[in-house]
Amino acid sequence: MTTLADKSILSGVDNRPPMLEKDMYDSWKSRMELYMMNRQHGRMILEFVENGLLIWPLIKKNGVTRPKKYSVLSAMEVIQADCDVKATNIILQGLQIEVYALVSNHKVSKELWEKIQLPMQGTSLTKQERKGKLYDEFDKFAYKKGEALCDFYLRFSLLLNDMNIYN
Repeated sequence: MTTLADKSILSGVDNRPPMLEKDMYDSWKSRMELYMMNRQHGRMILEFVENGLLIWPLIKKNGVTRPKKYSVLSAMEVIQADCDVKATNIILQGLQIEVYALVSNHKVSKELWEKIQLPMQGTSLTKQERKGKLYDEFDKFAYKKGEALCDFYLRFSLLLNDMNIYN
């Protein structure tokens, strides 16, 4: 008897983007680009990832210029606004928790894409330099006077996450 999972696999269901694995950034990037292209408005989503967010439409009223409210955007402007959110969501869903913790504060897909690329793709020389700096930072790591415990823990966690990325 076939299960629902088997039917889903056979029918080509692809609800989740590919997960980023250590030392597999280039492969992940190309699979993510294909995954994005396969979404509704895929070309537009990928365009936002590569070139950045659209310039939000402005409205001039009583001599004051301000951004348009989402509720008054045209149909095309709504699609454009939604595509960057979709792009950001797709990227974040493809990250392991360690990497997600480092970049989750970025809400624009282009910035997010670049922040992931830098530590994951670097050249072997850059990787060695980064490893050396991380070990130095780890050796010198200490509590800063007046620092809250949660801030200390966050700094330490980020350092450990960085060290895990470089193994």
